[in-house]
Amino acid sequence: MSGRYERGRERPLPSPHVIAPDADGPEDVQVDSSGRVLAGLADGRIVRLTLNAAGGLDRYEVLARTGGRPLGLEVAADGGLLVCDARRGLLRVDPQAGSVRALVEEVDGLPLRFCSNVAAARDGTVYFTVSSRRYGLEGWLGDILEHTGSGLLARLRPGGEPEVLLGGLQFANGVALAPDETFVVVAETGAYRLTRFWLSGPEAGRSDTFLGGLPGFPDNMSRTDEGLFWIALAGPRDAAVDWLSRRSGTARRVAGAAGAMVTGLRAVARPRPTVRVLAVDSESRIVHDLVLHRSPYRMVTSVCAFRGGLVLGSLYERGIAVCDRLPAG
Repeated sequence: MSGRYERGRERPLPSPHVIAPDADGPEDVQVDSSGRVLAGLADGRIVRLTLNAAGGLDRYEVLARTGGRPLGLEVAADGGLLVCDARRGLLRVDPQAGSVRALVEEVDGLPLRFCSNVAAARDGTVYFTVSSRRYGLEGWLGDILEHTGSGLLARLRPGGEPEVLLGGLQFANGVALAPDETFVVVAETGAYRLTRFWLSGPEAGRSDTFLGGLPGFPDNMSRTDEGLFWIALAGPRDAAVDWLSRRSGTARRVAGAAGAMVTGLRAVARPRPTVRVLAVDSESRIVHDLVLHRSPYRMVTSVCAFRGGLVLGSLYERGIAVCDRLPAG
């Protein structure tokens, strides 16, 4: 079953409080098996935060330094940490030793310059995304404006070589496995949709739209033990971006080049103050559609369920945001 987003189920997202305000650009956040929050920061650090019962910060640890720019994270079954680094590729971090090892540095003979997000199967197979083969992280806005369709979903089996499962994706971003691992879902930021790739069953090897027509740009994803996919929308839909996506390739390339020049400047590329997160079940039904307008914490790029509430990360902000509870009903 595939679906299309329908309005009418929106509810207010509780206003979050911010912890670790010196943590710059925690693009993806994850929660480990002990309930600690993990994040990768703009300066290359991987940090782990232990929160107390009141939601305050008890402990702040630096687990490792990647020497690059960590984005998507995934806790492996053995406790290791998989890291998508925008400059170094797909890495594995040992949280105990602090060691960093490269798993994938190139795909199809090309450097893995914009590894974005990662999910691990129970057998150790790793699924990861490449947002763009044309632009790096600093030029992410250029890819959105140019609408390059150069994103990838790839797979790395234990002991194997990386293989491309899907190409031509519009800024491939968050990725998550179904609870039974029959399919994998990838967020196409530039197309406002979640795309499903079937791993087994009669549709194995095929892809379809899991949930389309989203009200914003889907970014990182996470999945709960109960099987809900949580998706962060980094910003609301943009009419100018939609209009540009229908223009000629030349017009899009000019806009992309201009956009890539200003992406890294906070004063220029200032995000809108609307925060939105969705939770979707394995049948693509929307369970939560939470919105906060005029949020002081902007450009939410990741969301995870946490102690009956949510923890949020942002490429743009400093600090990690915590919503202590979900709205009733």
